[in-house]
Amino acid sequence: MTYIPHSPNERDAMLETIGVKKLDDLFKDIPARHRFPDLNLPPTLSEMEAAAELAGYAEANETTQTMVSFLGAGAYRHYIPSAVDHILSRGEFYTAYTPYQPEISQGTLQSIFEYQSLMTLITGMEVSNASHYDGATAVAEAVNLAYAQFRGKRTKVIVSPSVHPQYRETLRTYTQGMGLSLVGDDARDDIDSGPKEIETLIDENTALVVVQYPDFFGRIFDYTELAAKVHQTGGLICVAVNPTALAILKTPGEMGADIVVGEGQPLGIPLSFGGPYLGFFTTLKKYIHKMAGRLVGETVDNRGQRSYVLTLTAREQHIKRDRATSNICTNQGLLALASAVYLSLLGQKGFKQVAELCYNKAHYAAEQINKIEGYSVCFDTPFFHEFSVCCPRPVSEINEHLLEHGIMGGYEVGKDYPSLKDRMLIAVTEMNSKEEIDLLVDVLKEVNHE
Repeated sequence: MTYIPHSPNERDAMLETIGVKKLDDLFKDIPARHRFPDLNLPPTLSEMEAAAELAGYAEANETTQTMVSFLGAGAYRHYIPSAVDHILSRGEFYTAYTPYQPEISQGTLQSIFEYQSLMTLITGMEVSNASHYDGATAVAEAVNLAYAQFRGKRTKVIVSPSVHPQYRETLRTYTQGMGLSLVGDDARDDIDSGPKEIETLIDENTALVVVQYPDFFGRIFDYTELAAKVHQTGGLICVAVNPTALAILKTPGEMGADIVVGEGQPLGIPLSFGGPYLGFFTTLKKYIHKMAGRLVGETVDNRGQRSYVLTLTAREQHIKRDRATSNICTNQGLLALASAVYLSLLGQKGFKQVAELCYNKAHYAAEQINKIEGYSVCFDTPFFHEFSVCCPRPVSEINEHLLEHGIMGGYEVGKDYPSLKDRMLIAVTEMNSKEEIDLLVDVLKEVNHE
């Protein structure tokens, strides 16, 4: 049933205003034989019937709301305080669009400024832009920054093979036709390699080195020495991070990173079947003119009051057009606000508590899985809340068995790394209880007896 808000009298008044007598007159320019074609449509439904049918379709989806989940690989299930969604639902926020002009509302500008401030705080960097579309986009924009910084004179970009496969794929798409050579971006490379192996690839032609922290397999490496090696040759280093891990780990800023980027989904943004998500981008102040995306700054107006403005706007495409440093990417305003609200609600203590819960629960799970015959944690490298498990059978078979018990198993690593067959990437967050972890362990044991 269609809801039409206008009364018959209002409809007649509108028709009279535009000079027609009846509604059908609005379609007189369409040939009569085409006005009402026979459509093969099912019978009409009432609102109640349509809602019930759509609910039936939705119930066919298996979600983290109805199942136990240990699936991560870049998108993680965290608890989101109800206040986050409540604030986002305010009309002044969810109807707002990307700020292009300096006269944009102070509320929108302040929320972006607060987001930028929080991102620099957790990454240990000096400046942040107003966000990108997702983590993969942010990584690709780091390459664009390095390319602009060296004016195309350095053409080598080193990418660790343990950077998220989707990030690397996006990176390859972005760099087509730029004259850059991507080195190390090969899933067949030695995945056991760490920063030391990357150091051997650095030379005077290196514009940027891209690593992940923790990496795609969950491993934690200290990139301090690698950053120093990159800087010795005059290059830049970008670290893609899991922001939750930074609550308890050394920040990339402390390691000497030039650019820190990542996926902001863990910061108060639901899984939502893969998006929309949030890419954050932070860097050092000296690279601010080469950084893409919006940038909000704080100033004082002519009355001496604090105010917020779009700053360095000469970088933007609405001013410099094709010569702009910024690009076609708008900012993810609503999702950036979500992450700012999330971090503000948790505070430093709460954010650290979430990270500690993730860390401790993941290590309990790894310890228990390591005891199962045929299973083992693949790497002895420190990890945060995600770890790789070597399995006795194909991961697809194990995951089918887990599904029968209401469990979403880990990510099948062999899909992206053919040499790492029968490896499962398991993610554990604060949302996973001890009982759920014990259930996972029990069901994994069953697989051996099938």
